[in-house]
Amino acid sequence: MKSMPRVLIVEDEPSIAELIAVNLRHNGFQPVWAEDGVSAQRELDAVLPDAILLDWMLPGQSGVQLARKWRSEARTKAIPILMLTARGDEPDKVAGLDAGADDYITKPFSTQEMLARIRAVLRRRAPEQVDDSVNIGGLALDAATHRVSWKSQPLKLGPTEFKLLHYLMKHAERVHSRSQLLDKVWGDHVFIEERTVDVHIKRLREALGAAGAMVETVRGAGYRLTAQVA
Repeated sequence: MKSMPRVLIVEDEPSIAELIAVNLRHNGFQPVWAEDGVSAQRELDAVLPDAILLDWMLPGQSGVQLARKWRSEARTKAIPILMLTARGDEPDKVAGLDAGADDYITKPFSTQEMLARIRAVLRRRAPEQVDDSVNIGGLALDAATHRVSWKSQPLKLGPTEFKLLHYLMKHAERVHSRSQLLDKVWGDHVFIEERTVDVHIKRLREALGAAGAMVETVRGAGYRLTAQVA
């Protein structure tokens, strides 16, 4: 029997947290509630959750600060983070994604949307069944050990960037539109905007450092990974 995925809800409004927790419980998740960064850290130190629902506006440390902190620590680095934001503003969403969130949900949201997004990040986190390794022009990726290196130097990539790179390397020299990438890398992209792809491509390039130039933008068409860097 599969254990129920544990979801840490970091939300300072008890009524919202309770509503989320009830819906999660009804749908086979195990919710844990923390009302601020300090109690969230306590929960993380005790048991690592499978995903974190993190409110943007919190007393003390903001959701963005917490996301950045958890992304920078080895133990919590790979946990999917979904930001809960009351604002639909583009800059805020991008700031959340830049801080390391995997996705965001704008309040008010439907239960179906929330569940779909949580399931999508959990699916993305599930290891690919293909345990292969790919080498292209000095860039090497080993899916079995989840390692990436450039000219034998190890690189650090987040879970979504890893999947994105894996897909691009497996289909090198081909141009992929944003919607194709959403389909292949995110899987369930009903609620994910194409803009999200751009943010993750930017993050991937940064993580690749000198090899970032291999990820090319093809104007009006999408992205491709190439060994023939101009």
